[in-house]
Amino acid sequence: MFTGIIEEIGRVVAVDDHGTDARLVVHGPLVTSDARDGDSIAVSGVCLTVTSLGDDGTFVADVMPESMARTTLGRLAPGDPVNLERALPANGRLGGHIVQGHVDGVGQVVARVPGERWEDVEIALPPALARYVAEKGSITVDGVSLTVTTVTPTSFGISLIPATLAHTTLHRLAEGDPVNLEVDILAKYTERLLTAERVPTTEAPR
Repeated sequence: MFTGIIEEIGRVVAVDDHGTDARLVVHGPLVTSDARDGDSIAVSGVCLTVTSLGDDGTFVADVMPESMARTTLGRLAPGDPVNLERALPANGRLGGHIVQGHVDGVGQVVARVPGERWEDVEIALPPALARYVAEKGSITVDGVSLTVTTVTPTSFGISLIPATLAHTTLHRLAEGDPVNLEVDILAKYTERLLTAERVPTTEAPR
């Protein structure tokens, strides 16, 4: 589990693209400082498993076909910056919200409006995800935990504070850019509980 609080901006060192899957080499000295093989690291919002570690602050991770199809990782190239976050330790602080690193779909930046010290961004989202997005609710954009400021039938708004602009890749967003979206897991479970077919319970024999 993650919280959507980015620890550092990493850099893609190499991409071994196999077509339907890929292998990434990412430089992230902070997130690899205590990492071991098998650990989870979120790369721009996608939970990946560390398969090996380098002596230069790099780690290797495989990207499976499901992630290639449903996220932006298949578009990465050497030199691209990525948001990195280690999995939350059991005694850690939940500074953002509950993030699984399981991307639900890809959105697209519609507009970006600079403010005095912040920026307002509007993002279009797949129709199937719209029902999970609520004003003042939480959403994850490229791995960053954010508060939804506005909602329309086809898009939502977020505000990027100075800290987010300085310490994540979101300061690079431009109109038309794709972004990884993960909606609030609590909304998805609530829907499932309310709409799932009820299964009769059987009384245990005495």
